[in-house]
Amino acid sequence: MSVMTSTLALQANRNNAASRPAAAAPAQRRVDSRLLLRESRELVIEHLGQEYRLRRTRNDKLILTK
Repeated sequence: MSVMTSTLALQANRNNAASRPAAAAPAQRRVDSRLLLRESRELVIEHLGQEYRLRRTRNDKLILTK
């Protein structure tokens, strides 16, 4: 395959991809906070080596802190 042919093939692929409708985004995952916290008021979440705390307040609000 020559360089010109492969360049034309790449351009055709780009054009086809641009004309196709975008795929629907996957549905967001939904988790009930009661399942996460269970009976406790605080949960430690580890993310990329960092600790975050998800805390439920007396007014049943959620606070995420680092």
